[in-house]
Amino acid sequence: MTSSFPERSLTRSSMSPRTLFNTVMTIVAFTCGVLALIPLIAVLSYVIIQGFSSLSPSVFLELPPKALQKGGGFGNAILGTLLMVGIGAVISIPFGVLGAIYITEFSSPQVARGIRFAANVLSGVPSIIAGVFAYGIVVLSLVKLNLGSYSALGGGFALAILMLPIILRTTDEALQLVSQDLRQASVGLGATKFQTVSQVVLPAALPAIVTGSTLAIARASGETAPLLFTALFSNFWPDSLFQPTASLAVLVYKYAISPFKNWQSLAWAASLILVLMVLITSIIARWATSKKD
Repeated sequence: MTSSFPERSLTRSSMSPRTLFNTVMTIVAFTCGVLALIPLIAVLSYVIIQGFSSLSPSVFLELPPKALQKGGGFGNAILGTLLMVGIGAVISIPFGVLGAIYITEFSSPQVARGIRFAANVLSGVPSIIAGVFAYGIVVLSLVKLNLGSYSALGGGFALAILMLPIILRTTDEALQLVSQDLRQASVGLGATKFQTVSQVVLPAALPAIVTGSTLAIARASGETAPLLFTALFSNFWPDSLFQPTASLAVLVYKYAISPFKNWQSLAWAASLILVLMVLITSIIARWATSKKD
């Protein structure tokens, strides 16, 4: 017995409006993705080409040269950057993580909303404002105490201000993504609130916390304006937390606008080192996350 209904193909016509719209939007999305990558590839390739041509073992081991002097390096700036970013991390990571734990696990909804709003505002504050604030709090205080003025301690404090909201927000979001079933199961087994947070919630959110801390460190390592107000610059190796300290970002700013070719080449090499430091930090975070998983 044959059906009286006409047979229809299940295959959509290549010229139908829906197919054409899907094809057009796919092409547009692909084009936008390529256009978004062009500036990144252009900047990275230019920095790599210029930076590699200026790299040599001396840039890691020697001090910055004088204006018309050949050679030299910026080993003190590398050490100073690591020192100040380390100070910022030591200050901001504990406060950021503990603050996120408080607003997620222990505070009232009203308090949590207020702290989250403050963190969002702080994350949008220009970095130069953080430098001015650190100048007034740390640099001027050291002057009054006769302990110095511009210093690595002031630079680390300024970077901590910039890192804190990033760590707080990423940790807060990571803790909120932890399933409530884990919390309820832990409490059902007789664990206290503190034991649940420290032994169940935190380990589950640790990969995201590490990633957030890495993003904060990557941002802080490239900041210039706060360090101009707090750490300034030095042509010597850092031997105290209470003395002016060199950093890669300030060195790039200072040497890139100079009229001396040797200083300009050192600025390109320092730019490449900054990019590599961010890349290495990201790789370490990925490795830590994969090991945890």
